[in-house]
Amino acid sequence: MDYSSIITTKRTRFNLLEELMGQPGFFDEPKKSRELTQEHRQLSNLLRDWDEYQRQLNELSESQEMLKSGDDELTAMAAAEIPLIEKKLVVLENAVQFSILPPDPLEGRDALVEIRAGTGGDEASLFAADLVRMYTRFAETRGWKTEMLESSPSDVGGFKEVVMKVAGEDVFRVLKYESGVHRVQRVPATEAQGRIHTSAATVAVLPEAEEVDFELKTDEVRIEVCRSSGAGGQGVNTTDSAVQVMHIPTGTIVRCQDGRSQIKNKEKALTILRSRLLERKQQEEAAKYSAHRRNLIGSGGREEKIRTYNYPQNRVTDHRIEMTLYSLDMFMEGRVDQMVDALLTSDMQERLAEAGLK
Repeated sequence: MDYSSIITTKRTRFNLLEELMGQPGFFDEPKKSRELTQEHRQLSNLLRDWDEYQRQLNELSESQEMLKSGDDELTAMAAAEIPLIEKKLVVLENAVQFSILPPDPLEGRDALVEIRAGTGGDEASLFAADLVRMYTRFAETRGWKTEMLESSPSDVGGFKEVVMKVAGEDVFRVLKYESGVHRVQRVPATEAQGRIHTSAATVAVLPEAEEVDFELKTDEVRIEVCRSSGAGGQGVNTTDSAVQVMHIPTGTIVRCQDGRSQIKNKEKALTILRSRLLERKQQEEAAKYSAHRRNLIGSGGREEKIRTYNYPQNRVTDHRIEMTLYSLDMFMEGRVDQMVDALLTSDMQERLAEAGLK
């Protein structure tokens, strides 16, 4: 498909944004300036990829002409270059296609990753800990930062529940496909007869909500302070540092007790609360259109089984795109790019088709 006319429109919009961002008072309205700045960055990336795509097309044309030159040295050079150029063109075209899709204002945000042990008792909590480690290592490979907001350790060294913040470029866009039920098949350390058990953990990826997304009115929020309980060290357990926040209209409750500081625990609890309320709003909006759009990668619901981790076969399978990798050992070390890229591509292809751009 020829995207030239679309690119012309995007370039005009980019130039307009350049003018707006140079005007005095541009940052006087934080929310609006933030949205326009993000749009400017997205358009800048699109135009950069498009210009490089055009350059590679010209190089491909020149190399194809060299093949016809009759000169053995030029022909050999062109034959070696053409496959490399064609690979670059595929990557650039995918990038251009994604960039011209109607933007999701939440995709560029940081994310809260909630991981909960599901069926399987102690083994499920150990698997939840493995997932925490996997996502932390993946974040490191992307140059993202992770921060533990809240955790509930299990007696065997795993986690009953974890909430961590992941901050960086396009975090939510990349991680949002991880929401759902993750199933593990392996022999637990406590299994004396070597039998394979099946356990599960639930992952929910929420875009970090900003204060402008929700106005948490004082009379709608109940904040209680109490003494921390459970694991966390004597310093935590002997101070009234735990904070529980309840959003009265929805009944949503968040409790934070990991930190020694009551103020920091309150900030973390409010951060989690806003993100859960934003997720609730998203789900309500998605329900209105669920009959019109059911994509390949699923709804991202917490109840949907999305992936199986089979340790005896060193296999990880994503059931939404029917992709299987026999490199589970590396996958659990955070090398999940191949799966993530496939999910991004799958979703992009469907969105392009819906938008009539493919």
